[in-house]
Amino acid sequence: MKKIVSVFMVMILLVGCSSNSQKETVFYSNEQDTTPSQQEHGEIEVVAENLDVPWSIEKNNNTYYLTERTGSIVKIENGKMERQSVELEKDLATASEAGLLGFVLTPDFQESNLAFAYYTYVDSLGQFNRIITLHLEDNVWREEGVLLDKIPSGSYHHGGRLKIGPDGKLYATAGDAADSKIAQDLQSLGGKILRMNLDGSIPKDNPFSDSYVYSYGHRNPQGITWLPDGMLYASEHGNNANDEINRIEPGKNYGWPIIEGHEEQEEMVSPLFTSGDNSTWAPSGMDNYNGKLYVAALRGTAVIEFDLESGEKREVITGLGRIRDVLIDDNYLYFISNNSDGRGNPEESDDKLYRIPLSVLN
Repeated sequence: MKKIVSVFMVMILLVGCSSNSQKETVFYSNEQDTTPSQQEHGEIEVVAENLDVPWSIEKNNNTYYLTERTGSIVKIENGKMERQSVELEKDLATASEAGLLGFVLTPDFQESNLAFAYYTYVDSLGQFNRIITLHLEDNVWREEGVLLDKIPSGSYHHGGRLKIGPDGKLYATAGDAADSKIAQDLQSLGGKILRMNLDGSIPKDNPFSDSYVYSYGHRNPQGITWLPDGMLYASEHGNNANDEINRIEPGKNYGWPIIEGHEEQEEMVSPLFTSGDNSTWAPSGMDNYNGKLYVAALRGTAVIEFDLESGEKREVITGLGRIRDVLIDDNYLYFISNNSDGRGNPEESDDKLYRIPLSVLN
């Protein structure tokens, strides 16, 4: 059965992971390294508002596409906001943290009108996540094909981030579906970072034969980004605390649920940064610029900058509530608030897409 989300128009103003043989230094959170709210100085612009639990930011030239967990894709172009309907082959799940999540345009989007999406669904067999292709026609996105299905899902921890890497492969983050043991099970897709060809087939150079698994031992990774040198980094939710920023290498085991935070064990990788035992960031989407990682923090209610060279961290955006995703493009940092997800305190016109010049942050 197809789920159809209605189309309507809204007008707004545009105002604006390492090997065990190489010891890694683990950096710990310093909760005093905050920065005054830039919005107090008028440096943050609101690009769009009245968003409905937004999850992912994608940008094509000057056009923005935002997924909303409730089942829509918001297009913003020339200052106009349009909520486009999405027709899915399965019923969208309404479990906590579930819904229409990751989204990325195909490299040939200008010609094909195709994108990849990750969503949580329910059917007679249970609740799962799947990665699909969506085709845009007449302002409606329709599910056209399935690249990977039956990624574990549960009451929460769905993962959900999609990105195309510099190698031209599609990467997806998959949570442990609240069943921690599957993160160590190489036969399960849960608690993993997955890698596939753009047609959904398994790359021949994946670290495990005939497997989508690229790395494992993850709890709930929700952000990935590549530095110009091709190195992959990921953000991951810890168990109440001990959130992590990891450097990801193929085939490596990142420890969950055997180790977390600053803990170490042979053949398992400890994080580059951790929030420690007594605090949480709940990190989600991430991007990078000039050797620094910029990470959206939900519980941390901030955009956090991690300096890979110095090991320092600081909050560069605060005061706007829960932040779900970030995107760096055209000398701006874009980010979306997520106060309407049932865990925040939405204010008038929440949620919003914001941007701030990178020059202000550096």
